[in-house]
Amino acid sequence: MVDSLKNSVKDLEPPICPKCHKEMAWYQSRLESLHPRVIVHSFACSSCNRTGETKTAVEDKPDIPPGKLSRPFRRLPRAA
Repeated sequence: MVDSLKNSVKDLEPPICPKCHKEMAWYQSRLESLHPRVIVHSFACSSCNRTGETKTAVEDKPDIPPGKLSRPFRRLPRAA
């Protein structure tokens, strides 16, 4: 899920405040739904404190079979 949030913020263009006509500053992102995966980005204007939101749909990655998952290598203790 963290990767989805990071990827959705990369190409994000901040909205323009309708009152001040300045670029709003991003302050948080949250997952709104899993299927389809939708992330809501919240913005605030530094001049008038007006808030705004944009939504990003993120493409789901295909499920990886359990045999293909990676894990740290763990050595077993030697038998005495």
